[in-house]
Amino acid sequence: MDVPSKPKSTLNPPVFYTSALLIALIVLYTVIFQDQAQAVFGQVQQWILINASWFYILAVALILISVVFLAVSRYGDIKLGPDHSEPTYRNSSWFAMLFSAGMGIGLMFFGVAEPVMHFTSPPVGEGGTVEAAREAMKITFFHWGLHAWAIYAIVALILAYFSFRHGLPLTLRSALYPLIGERIYGPIGHMVDIFAILGTVFGVATSLGYGVLQINSGFHLLFGLPVNVTVQVALIAVTCALATLSVASGLDKGIRILSELNLGLAIVLMLFVLLLGPTVFLLQTYVQNTGAYLSDIVNKTFNLYAYQPTDWIGGWTLLYWGWWLSWSPFVGLFIARISRGRTIREFVCGVLFVPAGFTLLWMTVFGDSAIHMIFNDGVKELAAAIDKDTSLALFEFLKHFPFSGVVSFVAVLMVVVFFVTSADSGALVVDMLASSGQQASPLWQRIFWSVSIGVVAITLLLAKGLEALQTATIATALPFSMILLASIWGLFKALNLDATRRGLRHQALPSARHAKQSHGSWQRRLRSIAMMPRRAHVSRFIDEVVKPAFDEVAAELRKQGYEVSVNAEKEGVIALDLEHAGEGRFLYEVRTRAFSTPGFILRDLDEGSDGRKYFRAEVHLREGGQDYDIMGWSREDVIGDILDQYERHLHYLHVVR
Repeated sequence: MDVPSKPKSTLNPPVFYTSALLIALIVLYTVIFQDQAQAVFGQVQQWILINASWFYILAVALILISVVFLAVSRYGDIKLGPDHSEPTYRNSSWFAMLFSAGMGIGLMFFGVAEPVMHFTSPPVGEGGTVEAAREAMKITFFHWGLHAWAIYAIVALILAYFSFRHGLPLTLRSALYPLIGERIYGPIGHMVDIFAILGTVFGVATSLGYGVLQINSGFHLLFGLPVNVTVQVALIAVTCALATLSVASGLDKGIRILSELNLGLAIVLMLFVLLLGPTVFLLQTYVQNTGAYLSDIVNKTFNLYAYQPTDWIGGWTLLYWGWWLSWSPFVGLFIARISRGRTIREFVCGVLFVPAGFTLLWMTVFGDSAIHMIFNDGVKELAAAIDKDTSLALFEFLKHFPFSGVVSFVAVLMVVVFFVTSADSGALVVDMLASSGQQASPLWQRIFWSVSIGVVAITLLLAKGLEALQTATIATALPFSMILLASIWGLFKALNLDATRRGLRHQALPSARHAKQSHGSWQRRLRSIAMMPRRAHVSRFIDEVVKPAFDEVAAELRKQGYEVSVNAEKEGVIALDLEHAGEGRFLYEVRTRAFSTPGFILRDLDEGSDGRKYFRAEVHLREGGQDYDIMGWSREDVIGDILDQYERHLHYLHVVR
């Protein structure tokens, strides 16, 4: 019995060791020179808010426009992977992981707090009015709606496209491939991945540090647990221990299961508030809020309050845009990791519209319920409690519902699980960044990053350095937004080439698969069509027909000075690989693929694992499967098809030069 070998180290040493060293140095600087670090990082952020706010607003607007365009354009049919690939995860699991990694914890923290704060202190006008309530929900929708998810979507789309469709590493460096080409494997690529690791580690660590305040507040209300640093350190340690167990069990078990659990709990909690709260009012406001948000989205997208100078935009909108941008390498890479095999249109609809719709429903249910309590039911103490401590907002809100103790406990449990999923998905992403995109890394590497995130969070919490590091993390959004805009331009260039290739594929060219003259009689051709081959039949066909055809073509190409190889190392796959220096490869593969036998076929089903299946010899090109079978063709037919596809490839190179 063969014992499976343990994965070997997948470390990319320049990225791993440099990242670990820089993390240690930055944390030490923040801890030892706390006041100086806060002042320096604060000045940088203030400068950005004053002088570069227009660029933030414009960049996020361009990102949203780009994502929506990709969904409705001809590029929407292109898959994030080969043409024959299928989604790795079913929709429910995919949505659950999107929700948990992207917004989950923020909704728990700000679902009640933000609408109430905008209601009591709007950017313009008087607070506590009907108009203030309408404006509060429009602002909340604006901050948590399409713009935030568009930022995550475009980063994930760039990474997934270049990794799964073009074979580049699933790391941030691949986003620069259209701009710098093979240099992504050198120092520039290392620097980009190091940048992403620092942003992810510090982003997740600061979120953990602030998040335990809400967990601590919840346990204080429920069980009288004291609110102090000792308890908070213990909570971070427990959270990271659970995250370590989750990341050790892998994406398909730990993270997926926890994400599905939390999405289920979130739906139950939201339905609880919806049904026991002002149900009709909430349904009305959801429809009205959505309409108001969509009708005002252009104005709000480009509104810098230039004619009404206010500090409000710097403390809210620009802070959010900076936070979403600084988190996008982490969340985007995680979304890319779980999105292989989906078309761009399916991906955009799933990542942009479905989570945004759920997020807006959540904000309406919790935010409008809280505003209704304050404005209509006279529960003024809720607004006062939120103004005093936003970490208590959700629990103060739930106190006004039946079974508040049980419901608050579920809410605390959700917060804990959300933090666990953030920490374990963060560790998974950092491990991939430090491993050149390798997904099968040794267990110790994943545990190292999970523990590191917890240690950074605890250190900063004890040294009161969380605010300084959060400020620095958000400030990194400015250079990253410049890189991201350049990467979007590169993505469009690559998609245009891809769409051109797909268009040429459907042009009519003389093809052996249409002529079939060498098959002889029509009876023989019919037998070939109606045949349901076994695996052995296809294997023999590849050995006796396809390989000799490949060898003949390869020999002729070599005579003309080309570098060409015939590779049959993978079981059931044979490939003809022709390298064009500087202009990409021509790859023609024949793969053995299994399919379930149709019900109208009579067959003995007691013949082992292949008894219920038939097999096809399918053609695959570099961009994926071509959905046709060459089983039963003659050697001349196969050669003719290779030449047809090669002629298309040369025509494609001619068009795009």
